[in-house]
Amino acid sequence: MNWNNFEFYSPEFLWLLILIPLLAIWHFFMRKKDSAVLTMPSVKGFKTTSFVVKLKPIVYVLRMLAFVAIIIALARPRNVSVSKKTKSNRGIDIVMAIDVSASMLARDLKPNRLEALKKVAVNFVDRRPNDRIGIVVYAGESFTQTPITSDKGIVKRTISELKWGQLEGGTAIGMGLGSGVNRLKESKAKSKVIILLTDGVNNSGNIDPRTATELAKELAIKVYTIGIGTNGMADFPWSRDPRTGKLNFRRQQVEIDEKLLQEIASETEGQYFRATDNESLQEIYDEIDKLEKTKIEEFKYYNYQEKFRIFVLLGLGFLLIEFILRNTIFKSFI
Repeated sequence: MNWNNFEFYSPEFLWLLILIPLLAIWHFFMRKKDSAVLTMPSVKGFKTTSFVVKLKPIVYVLRMLAFVAIIIALARPRNVSVSKKTKSNRGIDIVMAIDVSASMLARDLKPNRLEALKKVAVNFVDRRPNDRIGIVVYAGESFTQTPITSDKGIVKRTISELKWGQLEGGTAIGMGLGSGVNRLKESKAKSKVIILLTDGVNNSGNIDPRTATELAKELAIKVYTIGIGTNGMADFPWSRDPRTGKLNFRRQQVEIDEKLLQEIASETEGQYFRATDNESLQEIYDEIDKLEKTKIEEFKYYNYQEKFRIFVLLGLGFLLIEFILRNTIFKSFI
């Protein structure tokens, strides 16, 4: 019997076991009345007592054992084996639209905005095993870096390889959002989400951000917008040293079109977040992870193996043995 999966279906019957010691005590005090008493002037003629008489209490022990077995049988002992099956019943398709303009190399996040984002985004992907994810990058223009896929290895590799200089300069927020919408328009998922991250203002591209927002709204795509950058001044790349090829940085004001990002999020029933440092950026992705959870159904299948029959048979066996002993060996003494 597997005791780890053992249970009683009706454990309340086990309270009847309290009667067993009470019956034993009652028998102890009443045992003399069970046998006939013969008064004799002398017992010298009886040198030994029959061994059978000494075994007489065994019939009461058998009766008690029968009661115990029947009580346990009434409590319905059984083994329960449980098998589990999980099913994802609400898949989410997610597109991460990432700004890769030169300003993403600003060093107000460590070591810079782009590298800080890549680390957080990879962790986010690891926590979404049941969802499909795609990557869109944009600067002065946009394109799909990775189509929506369930292969997390490809998605994480794409994020890790993101770098500045892939696209023309500028920040085309409308085109980044439009590319994300285009990726999701054919999606059959019950929930469609775009995580749009930028560190600037819309200053290029031929798609107005509000037009892209309307398309997202019509297709029931929820957009979470993230403005990344500290409040105040930050070190921005300014020029490249022609001799060494290294970037030169200078301090300048951080400008993020928060009003536009708030509008995009509000119109699509998403949320706007502001990441001013590495910690807040991580917290934002943690919050989005909590807000957009894939529902997992867990089905449990129970298999019961009833064990009460063996205790019924034991109880009946004890009663049968008691009956036989009372009417054979102990017949003259009971």
